[in-house]
Parts: sequence; C-alpha cells; structure tokens
Amino acid sequence: MLRRLLERLREDIQVVFERDPAARSVWEVVFFYPGLHALWMHRIAHWFYRRRLYFIARGISHFSRWLTGIEIHPGARIGRRCFIDHGLGVVIGETAEIGDDVTIYQGVTLGGTGKERDKRHPTLGNGVLVGVGAKVLGAITIGDNCRIGAGAVVVKPVPPNCTVVGIPGKVVIRDGRRVGVDLNHGELPDPVSEAIQRLQDYVEELEHRLLTLEQERAALEQERAAATREHVNGGPQGAGRPGAAPAALESDERGRRPAGAACGQ
Repeated sequence: MLRRLLERLREDIQVVFERDPAARSVWEVVFFYPGLHALWMHRIAHWFYRRRLYFIARGISHFSRWLTGIEIHPGARIGRRCFIDHGLGVVIGETAEIGDDVTIYQGVTLGGTGKERDKRHPTLGNGVLVGVGAKVLGAITIGDNCRIGAGAVVVKPVPPNCTVVGIPGKVVIRDGRRVGVDLNHGELPDPVSEAIQRLQDYVEELEHRLLTLEQERAALEQERAAATREHVNGGPQGAGRPGAAPAALESDERGRRPAGAACGQ
C-alpha cells in the first residue's frame, strides 16, 4: 500500500516535469505547484467521500480551495497523471469524470447546466487537453485525445481525436490522427475569424465588380454622347442651323400641293 502511494506521488511529480518547462527541481514542484497540491488533497477528500463522510470530505475540499484557488468537488473522479497547470479558477463538479493523462489549464470549468439530477457534469477521456478558460458543461462525453481550445464553450459530446474551438464549441479537426497531450493549443484555428475573413473577401469582390460595372456604364454613356454629336454635326447640309429643317419641309409641301390649291380654289 505504501509502495503504491509512493509510486503515485512520484508519477504525479514526473508529469509536471514532462508538461511544464518551467519546472526546475523536485522541491520546487512539491512545495510551489498548487495544481499538484489540489490533486493530492482531492484524493484524500475523495477517500472520505466514498465512505460517506461528506462533512470531512467537503472540509478538506474547502481548505484546498482556499489554499490553491482550485475547486474540486470531493465526489469527482480523476484518473492518473492528471496535470493542472497554474490552476487558478479551475472548477470541477461533483459528477465529473476525468481519464488518464489529462491536462487542464487555469480558468477551466467542468460544470453542469442545472437541469440534470444524477449525472450533471462532463466526462473527459484519456489524453484530453482543455485550454485556458474553456467551459465544458453538462453530462457530455469528450472523447480520447481531444483538444478543447482556449475560451471554448462545449455543450455537446465530442468524438475522439477532435479539436474543438469557439462559442459554442465546434469541431474543426477530425482526421483520425492522435492528438495526445500536445501543448501547442495556442495555434488552434478560429472558425469565427475565418468566417469573417471569407465575408470580407466576398464584400471586396462585390465592390470590385460594382466599380467595374460603373466604369463600363460611364464609358458606354460617353460613346453614346459622342455618337449623338457626330450624327448631329455630320448630317445633311444646313441640318445643324436653326430653322433650316422647317423651311425645307415647307418648300416640299408647296411642291406637292395641286395648282388650284395655291389660288384658293
């Protein structure tokens, strides 16, 4: 029993060195990493919770929250090699279940929606990474090796090997390749930004087409005006003088009248 406990403690410390490049020494990790302290105290609280000693369990959980700024309900189930980086503001609900090799950053909430009675909180599979400030709400399941982008709000189940970003969360990568505990979560795609960029490109295209049509219309009007001037200036002789056309018509009409019409007969 003691050997198993020591192995788990050693395993927890080793995980910190694997996922946090700022870790310098074992003593620094043991004394100054609140995520590690929160997990250790949660295990104690969970031991009491499973034996229905709820008051003692909640007391330990409350003290852990005061000490670390991380609130983990004693009823939550957390697997091995879980890593809570920094951890300030992390909230994990009573019926939450967390698999092995999970990484959780500060400000993450594994909460409920307030509608369920039994299972109210999410279940995270193995190898899941939850980015800064992400919210995973409700009795949903996040598949193995998924990545939840920073600031995402996830309210629907996510299949394994997916990357989710946005509000509400949307799957943007699902290619079957293993995501694992890759820490490059700052390079996730932004579907909202991409949609805005596509809309901006479309508006610019419409503006360009409208400008082209206006230029073609102006050129056509100039051609019509030039043709009209050419027709007026280049017609029969005298056609451009005022009164010439009526005089020509009058002489033509006189030539067509009968001989008696001119004498008033």
